[in-house]
Amino acid sequence: MDKSALSSETASVPRPVLSLLDARVLGCLLEKELATPDVYPLSLNGLVNACNQKSNRAPVLDVGAREVEIAIEALRALRLVSVVSEADARVMKFRHTLVNAYPLLDIEGRAVFAELLLRGPQTTAELRARAERLAPLPDVAGVESLLTTLALAESGALTRKLARQPGKKEARWAQLLSGEPAPEEEAAGTSVEPLKVFLAIPPELTDRLATLEAEVAALRSELKTLRAELGA
Repeated sequence: MDKSALSSETASVPRPVLSLLDARVLGCLLEKELATPDVYPLSLNGLVNACNQKSNRAPVLDVGAREVEIAIEALRALRLVSVVSEADARVMKFRHTLVNAYPLLDIEGRAVFAELLLRGPQTTAELRARAERLAPLPDVAGVESLLTTLALAESGALTRKLARQPGKKEARWAQLLSGEPAPEEEAAGTSVEPLKVFLAIPPELTDRLATLEAEVAALRSELKTLRAELGA
């Protein structure tokens, strides 16, 4: 099968459409897995701090714990994030499960994809320079090849090369989990003031969160009782 036929085939594969905050949460989990494995998986507080980080982010966000919780639940529903169960953990922690859905994302792919989620569309050279903090990468031609492979993934295209902007020497690449980007989309990294994110919470998601919170509270109570009986 030639590349054009493969591209047409993968374009028809349904894929999740992430919001800006969904993409930021997923990007933060990918980033911290590679950059700071000693503190990964992340707690809710760790994720909020990572989402609001001012470096290596475009746009800069200003979000609270409740907004991040909603994004986590949306990503869990898409099976892109899971809760880490630790018997002695005092707080819930979260990890990404992106590689389960997209096995092509090896360590190099995850590094590059994390930058796309965190900063938006970028040129191949920009991606290579920025993602090297997360993993060793090949030269620019090698990163271009990696991006092309992700664009032709049989499980669904993950990237797309955008039309070159007027006055620019290089075309940019975008990730597709947030949907098809407009070719004229403004370059990433132009935001100066933090972007405040407000989310409308669907009633069904509110109910689900309330149920989960009740289940966690019940489990903690049972664990406390068990420890008391065991004299722990």
